[in-house]
Amino acid sequence: MAKKELMMALAGSTILACGTAYAIPADHADITGPFATPMEVTATCLECHEDASMEVMKTSHWTWQKEQVIEGKKVSRGKANVINNFCIVYPSNYARCSSCHVGYGWKDANFDFSDPTRVDCLACHDTTGTYNKPGHAPAGAGMPPGFTGNEKFDKNPYDLVAIAQNAGEPSRKNCLICHANGGGGNAVKHGDIDMSLVKPSTDLDVHMSPEGNDFSCQECHKTDKHSIKGDALLVSPGGDNPVTCLDCHDAEPHEKKALNKHTARVACQTCHIPAFARHYATKMNWDWSTAKSPEGMTEEQKTINEDGHPVYNFMKGSFVYEKDVIPEYHWYNGTGGAYTIGDKIDPTKETRLNYPLGSKNDPNSRIAPFKAHRGTQIYDKGNNILGAPKLFGSPKDPDAYWAQYDWNKAMEAGMKENGLTYSGEYGWAKTVTYWPTNHMVAPAKNALKCNDCHGKNGRLDWEALGYKGDPRKK
Repeated sequence: MAKKELMMALAGSTILACGTAYAIPADHADITGPFATPMEVTATCLECHEDASMEVMKTSHWTWQKEQVIEGKKVSRGKANVINNFCIVYPSNYARCSSCHVGYGWKDANFDFSDPTRVDCLACHDTTGTYNKPGHAPAGAGMPPGFTGNEKFDKNPYDLVAIAQNAGEPSRKNCLICHANGGGGNAVKHGDIDMSLVKPSTDLDVHMSPEGNDFSCQECHKTDKHSIKGDALLVSPGGDNPVTCLDCHDAEPHEKKALNKHTARVACQTCHIPAFARHYATKMNWDWSTAKSPEGMTEEQKTINEDGHPVYNFMKGSFVYEKDVIPEYHWYNGTGGAYTIGDKIDPTKETRLNYPLGSKNDPNSRIAPFKAHRGTQIYDKGNNILGAPKLFGSPKDPDAYWAQYDWNKAMEAGMKENGLTYSGEYGWAKTVTYWPTNHMVAPAKNALKCNDCHGKNGRLDWEALGYKGDPRKK
């Protein structure tokens, strides 16, 4: 075998020589194109990386759902088949949500999940910093600019040859393009994941800061055959493949014995992430009931901004953003419960769409921090179930809410798409979603001090956690 052929065969792998591991850089300069479709890029990738697509297609990054056991019941859950309190539901709103999918063309229920050329290699492996489907083609069904069929998104087509020639190891930015912008924009959904983590200060995140550990995402979310550790956290706050601090740290890491006594019942994140949304504000509440037709509205009335954030948009309703947010604290044993589409609700009470499981009496539970995102969203008043409206559609779509601004039409079409029957009457119900807080780890000097929890104005609600009062006072 010639040297060039050998290097190409070894590209991207690691060899051991004289007891030292050497990484062989991937060489994609021989990729010439041109490519008539993005799928041709993937076909070219598969000429060398022949198993890559089949590996990706086994992951929740591809299926957007995962087999999980939730409160003793085995279910398949994920973004593809649950109700949330952001844009509510994926089926019937495909093209908008799938701009973040690691695939090409998931525009309806007929998407071919078995086609290996539909896997988008560039979404994770672009190193040019130019590949951003949700930012540049937000309703392109996962197709990149130049290939969506929408003139608005295709004005500035991507140079797929140049991007493919520079394919390489995923960076934080690759991951954050989708994970930091979920829910419709930067910092909207998670609170502890936003674009500030591309290059954070040490005070913001000691693990990812270039002046700190400069960790890539995969340093903790280790990957084996494209299966990423921690991917079970997509919807429920738990799963069978979690990332934990104990993957790297000792169970009793502190010099002070008093602190080590806490680690059996208090999660590391509780003290070491004193607040989330410390760089950008995050959305804490979304009220869909105030959305309405723009007819008769001035441009100033359609969108209202405060402190650089939208607090009202006629298409989506009202929002509340907050910065430097103190988390909610709950017992958490690494598993979660969740609302299943079609379940009955009590509209007079807040419905938990997902929630951590655990208790003071569960030895596997620890007090852990969460972002609690609250919403007011549509429900089927006749059936007492949460609604699944069709929101997205073309300007002439007869059913899409964002085309006709008719909730009854949107509910009729969306409920049918999701296998539900609409009663014909809707109302508004309160909901909450819990997002585990795992990122934005502060340096030790900024961690919580004793009085932050045990002081007169401590942040923990001891009664809600199952205590009669502060246990330190006993």
